[in-house]
Amino acid sequence: MAKTTATSDNSVTKKEVIKKFQTHAKDTGSSQVQVAIITKKIENLSDHLRTHKKDKHSRKGLIGLVGKRRRLLRHLQLNDKAKYQEVIKALGLRK
Repeated sequence: MAKTTATSDNSVTKKEVIKKFQTHAKDTGSSQVQVAIITKKIENLSDHLRTHKKDKHSRKGLIGLVGKRRRLLRHLQLNDKAKYQEVIKALGLRK
């Protein structure tokens, strides 16, 4: 039962993240939205790994997500510098 609650919480936060970063009403796949969703997943996995230090499979998934986010950010940086700056500032990624 607790798993269902966690899933619905994740979907609510995912919808909130999408609403915050979307560029138009039906935007769910732009680079900004994808980076924000992946960042939320990374935060959740990092919290999980602080508790479960030996969970190597989740750690591998985390490393994959970090790489995917990095590639999306590089794409955004090369193609739209203003949106890149806006996203990293809103998510607090780079200093």
